[in-house]
Amino acid sequence: MTNNIVLLSLVALSVAFLASAFEPSPLQDFCVADATTSARVNGQPCKNPSSVGAADFSFSGLHIPGNTSNPNGSRVTPVSVAQLPGLNTLGISMVRIDYAPWGINPPHTHPRATEILTVIEGSLQVGFVTSNPGNNLITKTLQKGDVFAFPIGLVHFQRNVGTKNAVAIAALSSQNPGVITIANAVFGSEPKISSDVLTKAFQVEPSIVQKLQATF
Repeated sequence: MTNNIVLLSLVALSVAFLASAFEPSPLQDFCVADATTSARVNGQPCKNPSSVGAADFSFSGLHIPGNTSNPNGSRVTPVSVAQLPGLNTLGISMVRIDYAPWGINPPHTHPRATEILTVIEGSLQVGFVTSNPGNNLITKTLQKGDVFAFPIGLVHFQRNVGTKNAVAIAALSSQNPGVITIANAVFGSEPKISSDVLTKAFQVEPSIVQKLQATF
């Protein structure tokens, strides 16, 4: 009997720990982010409810195409807590992604969110890579109206495989999902990661690492 109680206690503690590893459920109707305060918490401080209005829960402009004139040929327009304060504590956000012909949203991760993406226009090749030691590529070409999910924390990408512009809308399971673009993080960190480390990690010549670090 004592062993069963100990086991149940350990299970309960494990469940509580896992629950706290993601954004908690809100304890009130809303907690609109207060951008005027200097307080720092895990999230954003709450605005006084008496000063909350419809503007705190709305965002305009997602119908406007993003400028894809950049080396990747894509543009992400986010709607997270930074753009829509009413998302604070609600555990959700979204983005619009525009792609020029053959443009890419380069390999990246969201450390705090699972993503579900819907193609609005065009054709996209999408995929994610499973964690070590498998590193299996799960990939598919999507057409207008197709949906694809990217599990939290896994490296994923999208590429426009059509000759016309493509558009996607994605929802993410965090008010502030974060994004780590792999190439930028590895080759564009400040200060730089030692070229000796990257040369050995990627098994390439030092000159290649130095060129990549200069690019990013």
